[in-house]
Amino acid sequence: MVSTLGVAVVGFGWMGRVHTQAYQRIPHHFPRLPVRPELVAVAEEVPGRAEEAAAQFGFAATTRDWREVAADPRVHAVSITAPNFLHREIGVAMAEAGKHIWIEKPVGLTAEDARAVSGAVAKAGVRGTVGFNYRNAPAVAYARELIASGELGTVTHVRVRLFSDYAAHPDGALTWRYERARGGGGVLGDLASHGVDLARFLLGDIASLAADTAVFIPERARPAGATAGHALATGGEPGPVENEDYVNCLLRFASGARGVLEACRVSVGEQNNYGFEVHGTKGAVFWDYRRMGELGVSRGTSYQDQPVSTVFVGPGHGEYAAFQPGAANAMGYDDLKVIEAANFLRSVAEGTSYGPTLEDAVHSATALDAMSRSAEQGAWVRLG
Repeated sequence: MVSTLGVAVVGFGWMGRVHTQAYQRIPHHFPRLPVRPELVAVAEEVPGRAEEAAAQFGFAATTRDWREVAADPRVHAVSITAPNFLHREIGVAMAEAGKHIWIEKPVGLTAEDARAVSGAVAKAGVRGTVGFNYRNAPAVAYARELIASGELGTVTHVRVRLFSDYAAHPDGALTWRYERARGGGGVLGDLASHGVDLARFLLGDIASLAADTAVFIPERARPAGATAGHALATGGEPGPVENEDYVNCLLRFASGARGVLEACRVSVGEQNNYGFEVHGTKGAVFWDYRRMGELGVSRGTSYQDQPVSTVFVGPGHGEYAAFQPGAANAMGYDDLKVIEAANFLRSVAEGTSYGPTLEDAVHSATALDAMSRSAEQGAWVRLG
């Protein structure tokens, strides 16, 4: 028997739309899931935006105050896609109200914020998951299998990169993302948080790190009104960019492996250049998000001059079979969020966590805080 779960979305910018679309696609891709989402409410403080969402997607109720969602008995699960500075307050309140939560990373501004939300979820006995969507790519799941099976031998080192140009334009509006008080870390929270999660997902816990950060566009124009996404703002009053555009970080894993994580939001010529290379004593794997369905694999006994083969992922790799019937058919970003939504709903239905948890968010945020300290102190920082 399939039951219905009342869901709400708090914050209806681009990511709120992605979550909503993911909920609506659940019956198509995961028909055997024992629970189906029902769009009960959407909360968005920008006038008119919630009403537009309701008209397009069919939410039963709209509000500009997320607290009404917390008090609504019809709502059992909530997507929290509001700006970073609201994550802690909303996440804790929803958990205390008995709502299961699907919250976007980085879960607040600091590791303390992430711990507060994680603690509230644990205390309330509700389920919680986090938007570390790149680990859902079937090729990433396959890479993890190869690493865990020993196919690559002992992992020696990894390089994780996340380069983007979304903030490269000097006329990019000075939104909350560039303010320390509302955005927290800049590229740390936005992109490096994904990099830390991918590194941990593949190689295990990080023991220590050393980081360097930089701001390359130190000043931007303030927008005249509400913005969505990464809008431009010419002629507005200039203000300082308070958080980093770039981070480069050396990693030491508990396993003894070494790593490099590099992320930048102002990389001209780079559009979502995300990926990793993992090397072991017998082989290696290579993944590029822009070719999401491919995994470069080198394994064997040649060592020197050992070739790399391209594996096109297919049914049997991660959740690929829920979307395509045969290998090499393309999947996209939104598909990763559908997998995330399915794992969230399965967690609620079965009372067991599937996918990234709030504890994973705490680990990521702890590493991000350590990167900030390392950059300030010019020294290695131990985690844990």
